[in-house]
Amino acid sequence: MPRVLIACDKFKGSATALEVAAALRRGIIAEQPNTDVVMLPVADGGDGTVDAALAAEHPALAAGSAPAFEERRCTVTGPYGEPREARFAFDERAGVAVVEAAEACGVRLVDHAALRSGVLDAATATSAGVGDLILAALDAGARSVVLGLGGSATTDAGAGMLATLGLRMLDAAGEAIGPGGAGAALAVRIDSASLDPRLARTRILIASDVVNPLCGDDGAAAVYGPQKGLPSERVAEIDAGISHFGALIERSWGAAPGEWTRRPGAGAAGGLGFAALAVLRGELRPGIDLVLDLLGFDAAVAGADLIITGEGKFDAQTLSGKAPAGVLARAGGRPVVVVCGSSELQRARAIAAGFREVYELTALEADPERCMRDPLPLLEQTGRLIVAAELTRAAELTRAAE
Repeated sequence: MPRVLIACDKFKGSATALEVAAALRRGIIAEQPNTDVVMLPVADGGDGTVDAALAAEHPALAAGSAPAFEERRCTVTGPYGEPREARFAFDERAGVAVVEAAEACGVRLVDHAALRSGVLDAATATSAGVGDLILAALDAGARSVVLGLGGSATTDAGAGMLATLGLRMLDAAGEAIGPGGAGAALAVRIDSASLDPRLARTRILIASDVVNPLCGDDGAAAVYGPQKGLPSERVAEIDAGISHFGALIERSWGAAPGEWTRRPGAGAAGGLGFAALAVLRGELRPGIDLVLDLLGFDAAVAGADLIITGEGKFDAQTLSGKAPAGVLARAGGRPVVVVCGSSELQRARAIAAGFREVYELTALEADPERCMRDPLPLLEQTGRLIVAAELTRAAELTRAAE
């Protein structure tokens, strides 16, 4: 019986990773019913990381190869101070929680019309809700927290998260600083006496592929601020503010200047990476590797004749550490094909990188709007094509290798 492992990321704005995997599986089974198809939806540490953890319990997954994550919900502070419900994944047996920053302060949660009209100010967006999620995970009994960074609406160097966790950041008048990067700029004194003591005995694993430092020309404000609604004329102001805040944190913790602000990854999620590294003493790891370990990928890949990975847009950035590249690197030489909505990468370059083939939905449907709006039938069709073109050859190559 041939065995296929489907380890796709989400098709952003179109289908979740589990929906992608299920549609491909339907196509494969329709074409060759005796195929053993294992679905292992993945993520690279950004949006969809909680979904991937929860989907690991899907009954099509190989028995015993995944942790027992359950969905937990709590009320958190949204990016502009509004209360909202957010989710995290928790494995009570292992004491591991998966927290996604985008659940609390994601750019997808922002009223963009209000931002464009000036009703909201991107300089005041707060990461406070990420702290709420971490506290909820600690209350549930978490001993390890996987913190997925990506897709945030904030540029506050993690000041909001730290305030929720008990760090007091005071301005010149002795008052608590305001929200966002604008508030962080006013901090003159740090008091860590009330920082939640449980953090000292909790392992924080930071999932991120961003290598930007906190500030400067390649920092959080300059590179990502405009994508979050920060006007170009205010980028320098916010960059200077979070640079000041970062230096204050370093002095307060007895660190050398630049020890944490210049660290690759400190600029992730508007500087949440900096706060998690410097104050929470987190361990930064490539997001896809951390997620694959979390989901038991190496156990799931054993014995697979073919691996299907993918994401919505396949491009040069994919090869720099996004989910398909991570899956390829951990495939152990087994054939890996990519499924995507569209590809901006020349096929020859993808093949040279090690992928067996690239399947684009736009090759089946020329209208990209329809591919985005209704991808599941196209994914089913792609599953059929993969069986016809790849599976027999993949099984032969696997047997020859063994």
